[in-house]
Amino acid sequence: MSALDAVAESRDFVFTARDFERVRKLIHAKAGIALADSKEEMVYSRIARRLRALRLDSFKTYLDQLEDGGTEAEWQEFTNALTTNLTSFFRESHHFDALREFLEKRPRGTPARIWCAAASTGEEPYSLAITACEAYDTLTPPVAILATDIDTNVLATAERGVYALDRIDKLAVERKRRFFLKGAGAAAGQCRVVEPLRKLLTFRPLNLLDASYPMKGPFDAIFCRNVMIYFDKPTQLAVLRRMVPLLSADGLFFAGHSESFFPCGRSDPPGGAHDLSTRLADRRLRPCTPCAEPGVKRRRRSPRATSIPSSMPRR
Repeated sequence: MSALDAVAESRDFVFTARDFERVRKLIHAKAGIALADSKEEMVYSRIARRLRALRLDSFKTYLDQLEDGGTEAEWQEFTNALTTNLTSFFRESHHFDALREFLEKRPRGTPARIWCAAASTGEEPYSLAITACEAYDTLTPPVAILATDIDTNVLATAERGVYALDRIDKLAVERKRRFFLKGAGAAAGQCRVVEPLRKLLTFRPLNLLDASYPMKGPFDAIFCRNVMIYFDKPTQLAVLRRMVPLLSADGLFFAGHSESFFPCGRSDPPGGAHDLSTRLADRRLRPCTPCAEPGVKRRRRSPRATSIPSSMPRR
C-alpha cells in the first residue's frame, strides 16, 4: 500500500495512487501540465471541490465520468482546478524596465502589439499596460495588448480589473494615483484599474497546447513567463514552435528567470524554436551593461543574439 492509499481512509473521498496517475495523465494531455509526485495532496484538495460540487463519492467515479463523455464545461473546471496562478503587479520588475526601454526607442507613434500568454488574474497584463502608458507618457499609447490564459475563472477576474488594495501596496504612490480608482462604501478595501488602461487590453481564453493559435502576428513582445516550468521538454518545444513565428523579427520574448528551454528544436531553422531556446538558455551572452538579465532576449535572424539589459538587479 502506498503512502497515498494509507491516508485515504482519513479523507472525505476515496483517492488512490491509480486515481492520482489518471489525473496526471489527463491534465498533461489536456493542458500540458506535468505534475510531480509531490503534488498528490494538491490534486486531492483541488479536485475534491469538484466532487463536492457534483455530489460524487470518489475520484474514480469523477474521473470515469470525465473520460466517458465529460462535458466541455466540466473539462474546463478540471483544468481550472489544477492550474497555478501565482502573480503580482510588476513581478520580476526588470522585465518591465526592458520593455519600457524597448518602447521608448521606437519611432514616436509607432504602434506596438504585445501578447501576454499567461494573464492569470490580470496583474501582469495590466503591468504591461502601465508600462506602455509610462513609456509614451499618455493614457492612450499606440499599444494593443492581447492577454490569454487557459483558466477561464482567473481570466474573468482579470477582465473585471478589481483587486484588493493590498495587491497594489508595493506600487509607487504616483502609479496608484494615476492608474487605479479606490473603492468606497460597499467597495471599500478594493481598487479598480482606470478605464483607459482596460481599453488597451483584450482578454481571450487560450490553451497553449492547441494545434494552432487564432491570433495573427507579428507581436513586438511576447510575455510567456513562469508557464513553461510546468511543461516537459517536448511540450515546451511544441509551444515554442507555435509562438516563435508570431514574434516580429526584432521582437522581445520574455521568460521567467528560472525557465530554461535548452535543448529544444535542434533541427529547427535559424529564427525558429531552437534559435530562441538556445539564446534563452545561454547565460554567456555578451552583456550590454554590467547587469544583463537572462530571460529577456531579442529574436534575431542570425544565430547570435544580445541580451536586453536592465538597470535593476535580478531578484
